[in-house]
Amino acid sequence: MQEVELVPETSAAERAVADLLPIGAERGLAELARDAVPVWFHTFALAPGIYTPGLARDHRYRPQVLGAERFFGRSVLDIGTFDGFYAFLAEARGASRVVGVDNEQYVDWIRGRFGVDLEPAAGFDAIHRLIGSQVEYRRLDALDVGELDEGFDVVLCFGMLHRVSDPVAILKALADVLEPGGEVILETYGSTLASDTPAIEVHASGDVYAGDDFVYWGFPPEGLRRLAGLAGFGSVEIVDEVEIDGHPRIIAVLRAEA
Repeated sequence: MQEVELVPETSAAERAVADLLPIGAERGLAELARDAVPVWFHTFALAPGIYTPGLARDHRYRPQVLGAERFFGRSVLDIGTFDGFYAFLAEARGASRVVGVDNEQYVDWIRGRFGVDLEPAAGFDAIHRLIGSQVEYRRLDALDVGELDEGFDVVLCFGMLHRVSDPVAILKALADVLEPGGEVILETYGSTLASDTPAIEVHASGDVYAGDDFVYWGFPPEGLRRLAGLAGFGSVEIVDEVEIDGHPRIIAVLRAEA
């Protein structure tokens, strides 16, 4: 297995998010699980003082939409689950069923950026075993979630909409798998455009993150509302707009017709 020093230590911000899901494993098992995966995307609190060195940075703005009342007794679909942190969190907060899907394109991203051959779902599988989870994992593109042939009360779509070439098609696919009254919890790249601008920003390759050619869009609230309307959602609640390290982010709840 290749070794690579990607994140020398977890940030306080990511540890605070990880602590929402304290796994509490025996220390030796926690260290084995951490070291078995060469690249982690999510930070997990495996045991007191033992965290996975996740690449994702500062998700402190997400927990405001992840309360137990959102998940308890409900079916949840996590799009682009990667290591599965939010899928496992939904399970821990009482979801009746959780499915995580990912097309695993991150394998090529990790290889291209770090020269590491990461086994698909390596992090997800490690956590799944460690906690004895019932979360179901499916290798599937977000556009094809209809193939699951079931409906969900909640769909989590974090950090992905700005990276797809057809955001309306993705939103339509998610709307189609919602149960009546269901909701999509969406977090994506925001915009410096005025909130009431009925437009979206179009980014050039590498414009947002150096060396990252796959951030296409920036969404102001009104532009996001209009996209959601085109996809068939009944309402859009803009929960928050934040700036993280100079980058705007937007959090919204898109609701299906009751």
